[in-house]
Amino acid sequence: MKIVRLEDAHALPLWRRPTSLLFVMSMAMPIAFATWSALLNNFVIEVADFDGSDIGWLHTVREIPGFFAIGVIALIMFIREQILGLVALIMLGAATAVTAQFPQMGGILVVTMLSSIGFHYYETVNQSLQLQWIDKKKAPQTLGWILSAGSAATLVVYLLIVASWDRFNLTFSIVYWLSGGFTAVVAAICLFVYPQFETPHPQIKKMILRKRYWLYYALQFMSGARRQIFVVFAGFMMVELFGFDVDDITKLFMITLLINMFAAPLLGGLVQFFGERKALIFEYVGLCLVFLAYGGIYYFGWGVVLATALYVVNHLFFSLALAIKTYFQKIADPQDIAPTAAVAFTINHIAAVFLPALLGYVWLQSPGLVFLMAAAMAIVSLLLSLLIPRHPAPGHETVFQRRLLAAAE
Repeated sequence: MKIVRLEDAHALPLWRRPTSLLFVMSMAMPIAFATWSALLNNFVIEVADFDGSDIGWLHTVREIPGFFAIGVIALIMFIREQILGLVALIMLGAATAVTAQFPQMGGILVVTMLSSIGFHYYETVNQSLQLQWIDKKKAPQTLGWILSAGSAATLVVYLLIVASWDRFNLTFSIVYWLSGGFTAVVAAICLFVYPQFETPHPQIKKMILRKRYWLYYALQFMSGARRQIFVVFAGFMMVELFGFDVDDITKLFMITLLINMFAAPLLGGLVQFFGERKALIFEYVGLCLVFLAYGGIYYFGWGVVLATALYVVNHLFFSLALAIKTYFQKIADPQDIAPTAAVAFTINHIAAVFLPALLGYVWLQSPGLVFLMAAAMAIVSLLLSLLIPRHPAPGHETVFQRRLLAAAE
């Protein structure tokens, strides 16, 4: 397979360049993952008779491969990151395709584990390649466009589900087969039509933990813990509390994606203009208010309109999480990106391994309390974001370095 140096990739046709591959992968992955997510709550409730505890355990199992994303470091000793990412994407598609063939708890957990290995290893490699292949000056804006492309692909999935689910009397099996198969085929084609891109900075192929990256690690940990509550329980609430069916939940996802398609590039531009510090402060203040309002839905009986609006707003705030990536890109040594991406992905999933199952039991007693805990996590993230300097760089990773330099002078 042809190897092309990254600095020479501009001579290739536009569609065969590294950034183009990132866009293709970003659109292929959601075809499978978004379908799995859109149908999941209805599938497990209608077919497998899940309750809040069951869905918590399902998501705990789903997050275990994320905790072991550090295994990517061992794999890239023998396989190029680009190939590993595409193989993982094929695995995600194939596992998604057979999801409905296992309608019992045990089978669902096994297939979820396999698809999760594909998803998390793909995401680990994808984040690493993004930071290696995209110029620092253009990273926030480009990442925003990549998010928008993924949103557009997801929107197509939702439109097809809404337009055809009832009209053609589709089944979970048919939709999972089509979406998962499409993702696997696209990833397989990419393996052969794109050259292997050689970066100018060979990546360290061993686990590294650097003290100066501690704030990045902390932000990743809190991001993973907080996001789990939304991913696991926000959609589940819409089905359990408000009786959303497949059409309803898919329309909600579709509205969210429509807004994200246009907002993500704008948000990327705002991060580029205002900087990571201000962007993350804004995100975490907003998320705290959103989760408090979620709690109010249970404690004060606020209705479905507010719950729907909160779901959309929550997704918009999560788009600003790209600022964590670009913050790390600015402070990192170039050769640290791949191993640190794997370590950070594992850190991001530490809480994810136990939190869904634990909060599943809390949910059975008090659903509102689950969202209040998420608000508390957002406050912790806000405090951490205040430690990001206005102009992060190697040797200036936190505001503490600036104070130490001032004291030394």
